[in-house]
Amino acid sequence: MKTLVKSGFTRDRIDATSALVQLALDKAKASGASAAEASALVAHGLSVTVRQGEIETVEHNEDNSISVTVYYGDTLGSASTTDLEQAAVIKAVEAACAIAQHTAEDSCFGLADTGLLASEIPDLDLYEPNSITIEQAIDSAKACEQIALDSDSRITNSEGASLSMQEGLDVYGNTNGFLHGLLRSRYSKSCSVIAQDASGMQRDYWYDTRRHFSDLESDASIGQKTAHRTLRRLGATKLSTRQAPVIFEAPVASSLVSHFLSAISGGNLYRQSSFLLDHLGKAVFPEYLSIEELPHIPRALASSPYDNEGVVTNERTLVQAGVLQGYLLSSYTARKLGMQTTGNAGGPHNVIMSHGESDLAGLLRSMDTGLLVTELIGYGINSVTGDYSRGAAGFWVERGEIQYPVDEITIAGNLRTIYQDIVSVGNDIDTRGTIRCGSVLIGNMTIAGN
Repeated sequence: MKTLVKSGFTRDRIDATSALVQLALDKAKASGASAAEASALVAHGLSVTVRQGEIETVEHNEDNSISVTVYYGDTLGSASTTDLEQAAVIKAVEAACAIAQHTAEDSCFGLADTGLLASEIPDLDLYEPNSITIEQAIDSAKACEQIALDSDSRITNSEGASLSMQEGLDVYGNTNGFLHGLLRSRYSKSCSVIAQDASGMQRDYWYDTRRHFSDLESDASIGQKTAHRTLRRLGATKLSTRQAPVIFEAPVASSLVSHFLSAISGGNLYRQSSFLLDHLGKAVFPEYLSIEELPHIPRALASSPYDNEGVVTNERTLVQAGVLQGYLLSSYTARKLGMQTTGNAGGPHNVIMSHGESDLAGLLRSMDTGLLVTELIGYGINSVTGDYSRGAAGFWVERGEIQYPVDEITIAGNLRTIYQDIVSVGNDIDTRGTIRCGSVLIGNMTIAGN
């Protein structure tokens, strides 16, 4: 299989990187390893930051590395190098082989089964060559910030605006005959400002991140959303401690799904450190809710035709009618559990939560009275029990309308109860991350305040 050549990476560079991975595999076999795998990364990027109309940073980065894992039966050794010269790669293989002689045996070690490896590689359009100059990047960041600053006299300061670009080549190969490379790019734009009035100061931000620069939100959109989100927080107050319904706005609602994905990941399951241990085939969410994994969405941030072991990725239903259908497993964690890999070495690929017909305004009307959470602070999740407690900020809602902003509060519950108590999911889906879901209305949570 060959990597499709696109401008930004020459055929010579792609072939040379693939050749280094093959060299590592050949050297490992020649050294007596029963199996081996290797991955190489060649990447470069640019990031600029401005504040108050002045350039703060302009950073270039170059990342080159190759990692090798060798297997001697039930033992393994790993080593890596940032030097992509042949001699350095050979030394890395020799180091991995030496390490393998001193590691404990584990019968679950080994490559993915040959029959599970990807054989046909679809083009998911994950790469757009970087054609943006430093000057253009600076101008874009300045424009974002200036639009936010000019939108209202109460916006008095800025934490800055930035534009970053990254493009790279990942090549993975193993001694089961798999060798392939993927070109990927990632572009991000963000802005953060501070507003002030008689009640005090508040800050907020907005950002966008995409595989293609042409898909990024405009400078005007980023600046305007930053200003709007910051201004609406002015006058924030605390709440008294109470029980009430809670809506997680779409940009923070994905964290609820993230905790679920962590709980069904193989590492937590075989270590018995998951609050969803032994929940396969059991109801975790309400009957109307489903969660899917869609690895082949063009241009999506988590799309990939294969996982970190070369295993083909496929569309999967993780939750159907509220019932947990499957885990997220690599070859190693699957063997630990007596199961088969699900093609999730390296994590999930584009997880999508089902939704209803209401937008955020509709969810507010449905909730009538309660809390809209727009920011989460800190991390208070017990992965074993599911106990949940996080700092939050947002808005108090009455009669389906936002009444006033609130901050310095804590929301708490248990994730098993929270998941079962999801009343509805909005259609305001946030597509900027690896998890895609709309705003989520929870029937009841503890809100700790004054």
